[in-house]
Amino acid sequence: MIVEEHWWNGDATARGRRDIYIRTDGLRWEVQAQIGGEHGRSEVLECASRGSASILAGAWRGGNPAWRELPH
Repeated sequence: MIVEEHWWNGDATARGRRDIYIRTDGLRWEVQAQIGGEHGRSEVLECASRGSASILAGAWRGGNPAWRELPH
C-alpha cells in the first residue's frame, strides 16, 4: 500500500501523538488511525473509494485545527 495522505496532530510525545493515513494499492483504499507513534496502537478500516476514505479520515481528525498534513 502507498500512502496518499498523512496527517499528524502536532503532539510529539509518544503518549499524545496521533497519525492518520490514507493508503491505496491502486484498487483498494484504507484509512489507518495510529495512536502513540510508530510503536503504538492502530486501527485500519477499508473504504470503497478515495472519497469515502477522505470522509473517514476527516471524521477521525474531528475538525481539530491542530492537525497538519505531512508530505508523503
